[in-house]
Amino acid sequence: MSKVLLIDDEEDVRYSFQRIFDSPEIEMATASSGEEGLKVIPKLKPDLVLMDIRLGGMTGLETLRRIRAVDPKLPVILMTAYGTTQAAIEAMKLGAYDYLLKPFDAVKIKELVAGALKAARDMRQVVSYQPLLESEDYELGIVGRSQGMQNVFKLIGQVAATDATALITGESGTGKELVARAIYHHSNRNSQPFLAVNCAAIPEQLLESELFGHERGAFTGATVQRIGKFEQCNKGTIFLDEIGDMTPATQTKILRVLQSGTFERVGGNLPIQSDVRVVAATNKPLERAVAGGQFREDLFYRLNVVRIAIPPLRERAEDIPLLVNYFLEKIGREQRRRPRSVAATVVKTLEKYHWPGNVRELENALRRAHVMAKSDAILSGDLPPEICGQGATSGAAPAAGGGADDAASLARQLFQWARRDPKLKVLPAVERELVIQALKETNDNQVHAARVLGITRATLRKRIEKFGIQRELNVK
Repeated sequence: MSKVLLIDDEEDVRYSFQRIFDSPEIEMATASSGEEGLKVIPKLKPDLVLMDIRLGGMTGLETLRRIRAVDPKLPVILMTAYGTTQAAIEAMKLGAYDYLLKPFDAVKIKELVAGALKAARDMRQVVSYQPLLESEDYELGIVGRSQGMQNVFKLIGQVAATDATALITGESGTGKELVARAIYHHSNRNSQPFLAVNCAAIPEQLLESELFGHERGAFTGATVQRIGKFEQCNKGTIFLDEIGDMTPATQTKILRVLQSGTFERVGGNLPIQSDVRVVAATNKPLERAVAGGQFREDLFYRLNVVRIAIPPLRERAEDIPLLVNYFLEKIGREQRRRPRSVAATVVKTLEKYHWPGNVRELENALRRAHVMAKSDAILSGDLPPEICGQGATSGAAPAAGGGADDAASLARQLFQWARRDPKLKVLPAVERELVIQALKETNDNQVHAARVLGITRATLRKRIEKFGIQRELNVK
């Protein structure tokens, strides 16, 4: 349950917020003044504070200063009328998480509060990076004893002690944000804010404003000045996820921040100084993007000071038993019930599966199995069908035996080698023939053919179009 403190001197506002957040997931406490709020905070230990700018007695800005002095990680959302927007901007410079304009929109309030509570959890939940977690105190952790994960742990420890920019690479679902948060929690900036921005989830036209803020009138809809994440996160750490999806214009501004520590708001011309540690992540091969002109080479080298490459789960199958135990303990604590046991055959099945969705897919599979299990033990039948099926449709490596299985295995290996090593190229003629054979063996089922090859369906479609394969199959 999340604890939220509302500080407002209007009884109607306090009542409205209690109605809006009448939920078992949120405990709402109220205070009618800044002085009262400062007394409540040490006792309640809230995860978020909502506060009006104008309060009787101590002002909202002074209350914010005192909150920040005691707990810099506590997110504070300011509320203001249209006539006092400038005061809200000043509050943002003091470290407020965001601000709301009156009159309120219940849907937007809930979205903003949800984002602030997630930011609070990210800043407070310590991410450990030990080979095996021995304490139930850890709700989040990076688990593994494989050599690949040991290398990740070492790099986290080395880069965390510095202010160096870090670039985290790996496929989707490998835990890039967890690594970023581990770097933050073990750095000398861990008492300051941590903000995460998913560059792929924010529309192109809004990403620059989200990062750097904008001036009033900078574009259609920019009715007020807004502070961006870099300004909010001063002295702290910003995590830029999926940085390979940034537009060239935004890449240029990021480069300037890294080089000089300054930037300008959208529509502004006043340089703003910002001391922010940048940790970036991507699931794309940036070297290829640089070669293709989609990503700035100078920015790539600025980001790639220390690279932490997270291996996919299929390359560290020895970690699967540890991850199974870890996730079942975690699920058991969340559901307040004794963790289920796992049959030995289940672990063997999980170790053989290809895991295109990596650790995230493993956790989701175990959550499903936890629900589907009819006894205290999870059996193979409780797992998702695609994991139990094996064979060509599962993406798992087929057993040696000749014929189509050997061809599928060879195709998968060639494609996977090429994906892991940008320097390795599969000859076009060979690649074309492998795609044709995979489609024939699966009766032109693109989903199954992609799994046989160990690639995504989107990648397979590109290969079909590139080589004109569909036309040839249709003629035949």
